[in-house]
Amino acid sequence: MEVLIPQNQSRLAREAFRAFSKFRERGRNCFFYFWFVVVLFGLGLNAARSQTVSHEYPLKAVFLLNFAQFTGWPTNAFATPDSPLIIGVLGDDPFGAVLDDAVRDETVNGRKFVVERYRHIEDIKTCHILFISQPETRRLDKIVAALKGKPVLTVSEIANSASRVCVQFVTENNKIRFRINLDSLEAANLTMSSKLLRLAEIMPAPAE
Repeated sequence: MEVLIPQNQSRLAREAFRAFSKFRERGRNCFFYFWFVVVLFGLGLNAARSQTVSHEYPLKAVFLLNFAQFTGWPTNAFATPDSPLIIGVLGDDPFGAVLDDAVRDETVNGRKFVVERYRHIEDIKTCHILFISQPETRRLDKIVAALKGKPVLTVSEIANSASRVCVQFVTENNKIRFRINLDSLEAANLTMSSKLLRLAEIMPAPAE
């Protein structure tokens, strides 16, 4: 299955997602491919900034998939052993079909993925990874408070949100990077693989 990329996306973006389709068909772990894509998108990000549809979101969809691969949830986060892992998007959805395509036919620990969209925090029943979109900036504190103590990996691109969510996407030097807040992970009773932590900016900064 080929991930759909709008025709006005950069050549690097289209090539990366063609590679993603072939890679997935082989059924191998996504991690090393993931970083291959990060490099490609980082190189092509500046050239694509003026295009109508940002190609950052196909990349961020792959990030979310890989966050699921390297995050541990408590057993009570799932109703049954085969319950799906739910990725939610709160507020305006910048992904369109790309997020659905990225997780289609993928599994993590035997669990399938389900993508859900929510207009309001009150709409969420069960969610394991929640992407909080940019227009939710003014409501971020309310959202975080509503999820307090729940095993939800909160992910956002809102500026300066790393002190409140588990993961913040940051665009620096024309590359998409991410910050991980260890305190937020602990408060949500989540764990994250050292493989992923080594590639992130950690908050609060480890003591030297």
